[in-house]
This record gives sequence, C-alpha cells and structure tokens, in this order.
Amino acid sequence: SRSGGKGGQNVNKVSSKVELILNIDEAIFFNDDEKTLLKLKLDKRLDSEGLLHIVSQEDRSQLLNKEKTIVKLIELIKKSLQVKKTRKQTKTPKSVIENRLKNKNVNSFKKESRKKPSID
Repeated sequence: SRSGGKGGQNVNKVSSKVELILNIDEAIFFNDDEKTLLKLKLDKRLDSEGLLHIVSQEDRSQLLNKEKTIVKLIELIKKSLQVKKTRKQTKTPKSVIENRLKNKNVNSFKKESRKKPSID
C-alpha cells in the first residue's frame, strides 16, 4: 500500500509502505515460555488472531522501510523478553535515623520554649 509523507507526486505512484506480520504461535525461534511471555507483554499490539503487526512508512524507499520494520521488531521483542529485576530493599542508615530524631528533639524544644511557664 501507499505510504504518506515526503515524495511529492511520486507518493501517488510508488508503494513503499511495509507491513511486517509475525505469528507468535508459529514462530519456531521462540520456546513455549518465551511465546507466553511475548503474548502477555504484547497483548495490546496483537490482533484477534494473535498476529503482531509492525508498519513502517516513513521513508520513500521500500528497502529502508523494510529495514526499519525489522529493527522495530527486534527492539520490541528484546524489550518484551527482558525480565525486570526485583528491587532489593535497603535498610535506612543509622545516621539518617539519628538526624531525624535529633531534628524532632530540636523542634520539640522550640515549641516547648514558646509555651507560657506554668506556676506550680
């Protein structure tokens, strides 16, 4: 199909748009775990038949558009197969706790000194 963008009258004559369609279920280069992970991560980008569509129509050259779709596919797969590391919780340093308590005491003393002295 035709791609939009630059090209003047040439746009109407040349079909340089490229659409790459990948069936994740039939892809032999993924194992079952990777396939399920891809389906989970890319569920918004899959159509009703489970096909992944990637389109490029930025350039006038069909070859450049093909290369861009392949790069997009590789980046998308890399990103979706990457497992996020769980955050390792750290302890609050003692110095931070001490500073907080010291500031609390200072504020407490300030407020206490503002009160009128009670006569007992």
